[in-house]
Formats: sequence, structure tokens, C-alpha cells
Amino acid sequence: MSLFSRLFGSKPSVEAKPTAKVVEYEGFRITPQPMKEAQGFRLCALIEKEVNGERKSHQLIRADTIADFETCADASIAKAKQMIDQQGERLL
Repeated sequence: MSLFSRLFGSKPSVEAKPTAKVVEYEGFRITPQPMKEAQGFRLCALIEKEVNGERKSHQLIRADTIADFETCADASIAKAKQMIDQQGERLL
């Protein structure tokens, strides 16, 4: 970092937002969407299914935070699968 950048500041660099894989499970589509938090990433996923030609969705957000993006995305998928197994169509 140059002397002038340290004295006068510089534009913050734009961080590329990590992306996670979309998973199909029991007719549902799970898109993990870990939310950036101070402690890491909050467990979050979008659960979707097409019902009678209309796309229905449920936003899963948990209080759990995980330091690593990929680990959080995997945990989001696992939790979404658990909710689908427990609630099925009632989830939407």
C-alpha cells in the first residue's frame, strides 16, 4: 500500500461474492445463500418448488453462524433437506 493511500484512504476493493451450488431434492430446488455476518456466514437457503405451474418459495434463515462459506453452504443444504423431510409440501 502506498504512502498516499494510507494517508488519504483508497477506494475499497470490490469483493466477488462467493456462489454456491443449487441442489434438487425430492422435487424441491435448494439454493444455499449464506449471509455474511461479522462472525462468518449465517446459515440461509432458498427452498423452491413449482406447484400447479406457480413457483412457491420459502426462505430458510437460522441463527447458526459458520466461519467458512463452503461449509455454511453445505450446512444450509443439509438443514433445508431436513426441513423438506419433516414438513414436505407444508413448507411452502
